Amino acid sequence: MVTVPAERTAARSGTRSPATRQAIMAAAERLYAEQGIAGVSNRQISEAAGQGNVAAVGYHFGSKTELVRAIMAHHSAAAEAIRQDMLDRIDDPDDVRAWVECLVRPVPEYLAGLDSPSWYARFSAQLMTDPGLRAVLTDDALNRSAVAAVLSGLGRLLGHLPAEVRRGRGEMASYLITHTCAEHEQRVARGEAPPTSWRETATLLTDAVSGMFAAPATPTPKE
Repeated sequence: MVTVPAERTAARSGTRSPATRQAIMAAAERLYAEQGIAGVSNRQISEAAGQGNVAAVGYHFGSKTELVRAIMAHHSAAAEAIRQDMLDRIDDPDDVRAWVECLVRPVPEYLAGLDSPSWYARFSAQLMTDPGLRAVLTDDALNRSAVAAVLSGLGRLLGHLPAEVRRGRGEMASYLITHTCAEHEQRVARGEAPPTSWRETATLLTDAVSGMFAAPATPTPKE
């Protein structure tokens, strides 16, 4: 009697097990967070997810990029909902800090609600340092309506700054938010007491990013 692999049976019926996909995503997120994106193979992910078929990642997601996108989508919707709620409650649309808080706070607020240990902040930090996948992270953020609304609001208030200055400060803000959250998450995972709570971290980041955006731009001397 010939035994047909589960993956092949699912393929014939046109279905893919949501539980298997979730197990693969959870294993990949943890391994990527710990070892970096390039340092983890699909075989390692399949084995960590308890899949006998080492090709399970390719079967369920097609490529590493699509697996990364799926992990981001799994987390981003909740943070986006927090951000949209904050946007709906902005009192002063001319307050730079109010817009910055909408940009910053949803991330640590969401991370605070995850079971410990969590991996998403460190996973995101690894994406930021991966040349091939950093654009995936950026595109995912820019294609979300609440993020786009925040950036539009900030752009209106910061229009006096040169475009290259706004762009450069935006990139620095992304690094600051992502890596600060990753460090906080790492301390929690190690069983250490972080110097601040997630809520306090959000406030510190909001203050820092607000100051960065509000600072005057030093003219570049002509050569």
